[in-house]
Amino acid sequence: MTDLHPQLQVLQATLAASPLTRINDPELADRQLELWIKRDDLLHPIISGNKWRKLKYILNHALYAGVDCIVSMGGAYSNHLHALAFTGKTLGLKTIGYIRGERPAQLNATLHDLLDWGMELRFVSRSDYRQLRDYKGHDSLPELQAGQYWLPEGGATDLALRGVAELVDEIDVGFDTLAVACGTGTTLAGLLTSPLTQQAIGVAALKGGDFLIDDVEQLLNKRGMNSHADCRILVDYHFGGFAKTTPALLAFMQDFQHRHGIELEPIYTGKLLFALYDLIRKGYFSAGQRIVAIHTGGLQGKRK
Repeated sequence: MTDLHPQLQVLQATLAASPLTRINDPELADRQLELWIKRDDLLHPIISGNKWRKLKYILNHALYAGVDCIVSMGGAYSNHLHALAFTGKTLGLKTIGYIRGERPAQLNATLHDLLDWGMELRFVSRSDYRQLRDYKGHDSLPELQAGQYWLPEGGATDLALRGVAELVDEIDVGFDTLAVACGTGTTLAGLLTSPLTQQAIGVAALKGGDFLIDDVEQLLNKRGMNSHADCRILVDYHFGGFAKTTPALLAFMQDFQHRHGIELEPIYTGKLLFALYDLIRKGYFSAGQRIVAIHTGGLQGKRK
């Protein structure tokens, strides 16, 4: 299916540009390196970054299939569910979110938004949540009812890859390395489905991220594709685990934001930029190289 559903065309027309911003930094200049940031955080106040890119063709498939409800899953601060709930309301679709863990006594800002946008919240135990990860197809969830569409965690489907791949064509400068933070690995897999031949670096945002290597490969296999890029996934920049931070990470983010005026968040983009600067200081990149880092948005997750 190539045509974008009329409702999605209207929504896409509201999106802003995603410019490239060069980071002017004496430390980079001393090493004869260039660092650029693809500002996908500027696409939209709510559905910014990889959230929109992953949802775009999934929702296209759902709308053309005539469903009226999208069912998905995520944590209490899920950027994916946040974007899905808003988009569902905009498109007139019902949404249901399975939330990892017990219902808290006081809902955070993310969960309040989900409710305000009409998402039905279903809190499930961590063991039940892990079982939900077994269901990959849009019709695979056993208790799915007529008119409902199942969307796995983080939008990790082969349809998501197509929207992400479009990002590479928007980069209008030559580059040697493309870097992105990884949660499910879907965004990295999407980049690899493009005609990317340069090095790709994924920075795992969660502890024990070695599984991402296999998950990315499986997503590519579902599309019948083999990437020609040199891909590396870094698993040692998780700072204790998903959504965990350290004083070193927070200090780096504060300094970066102060010097460059680009807001980061500690779950994904903060770890990505920290990792790149660490690699730079360790001499990983050769002089003359140009690095493009993708800002995947998700700034709403910083709220309490």
